[in-house]
Amino acid sequence: MTKSANPFLLNTHELPRRTGEMKEYQLDIESNARIGVPLIAVPEGDVIEVDVRLESVTEGVLLSADIYAVAIGECIRCLDPVEQVVERKIQELYRYEPTNEKGRKKRREEDDVDLDMEDELQMEGDVMNLEIPIIDAIILALPVNPLCSEECLGLCPDCGEKWEKLPEGHAHEVVDARWSGLEKLDFGN
Repeated sequence: MTKSANPFLLNTHELPRRTGEMKEYQLDIESNARIGVPLIAVPEGDVIEVDVRLESVTEGVLLSADIYAVAIGECIRCLDPVEQVVERKIQELYRYEPTNEKGRKKRREEDDVDLDMEDELQMEGDVMNLEIPIIDAIILALPVNPLCSEECLGLCPDCGEKWEKLPEGHAHEVVDARWSGLEKLDFGN
């Protein structure tokens, strides 16, 4: 079996196009890119587990899926590693390709563009591309500002140590930079 250039493509040729037909798949999709937000993401090369249920309906194929992945990042307060499990459910309708009266693929004319149709997911023959709904579900499940714990105190801005490891009353002497040149003067007592 040759490896597809796009791991998110699912061939549905086993699913009859009769309303009410159903097929289930368990997919392990290897991420071909980092998926997430700047501070936390599913790393490139990690596996995204997807349990898929496909149902033939009049307009196309209804996809229902459970997505499981692990995102890795760092805490915004203390920079410790953060690992977050992503578990999401998605449901999307993939419309069949438009056909003409003879059942052949219909060519879209330049002026025949329907803006609502542009946002819809569409089958390409028997193939559905799961990339957009899976990526959207993962990104929407991730925090923009990940924390190792809600109680994380962060780092001391002066020494960079974690606040929770420092003694109570920890402080640094602050010298106003404008007066720092006076420290070098010897007033000869």
